[in-house]
Amino acid sequence: MKHLWFTFIAGLLTFLSPMSYAQDDLQEGDLAPVFNLPNQNGTTISLSDFKGQWVVLYFYPKNDTPGCTTEACSFRDNINRLIAQKAKVIGVSLDDQASHQAFKRKYELPFDLLADTQGSVTGSYNALMDLKFIKFAKRQSFIINPEGRLAKIYRSVDPSHHVRDVIEDLKALQASHS
Repeated sequence: MKHLWFTFIAGLLTFLSPMSYAQDDLQEGDLAPVFNLPNQNGTTISLSDFKGQWVVLYFYPKNDTPGCTTEACSFRDNINRLIAQKAKVIGVSLDDQASHQAFKRKYELPFDLLADTQGSVTGSYNALMDLKFIKFAKRQSFIINPEGRLAKIYRSVDPSHHVRDVIEDLKALQASHS
């Protein structure tokens, strides 16, 4: 029941939130904000760990909720295609390490989930919904190129077909990047 309530509130807030973003919002071509966050096992993962590689960084509201599970499992089910495109997938939410560990184990996710419990990294990507009484990551994704620049920004994500869009865009970005 708790997950249903959270899903309802997150969906309502997404629907009601304005579609415009602040002028200082990140743009494609900008340097990706750096991060140093613990993964599900407590190991610190940094953007600099992926220098020279393509990264798909996706933010999501909450572990083990319907939309977030759909999105995570879609990345899982397409991981071989993403690996073939030499891309690393990283999920980020405000959930803690233990929650990430359980979510990763339950759905056999073959990529790291980073615990941004304070929301600082999520905020640096302008992907934080802060309602004072509750904070969570908005469902947004970023493709980061090998030079650490934002190659593609997804501010509106439909978990049912997002990964397909990422794969197609990644292919086009890599072709034009060569």
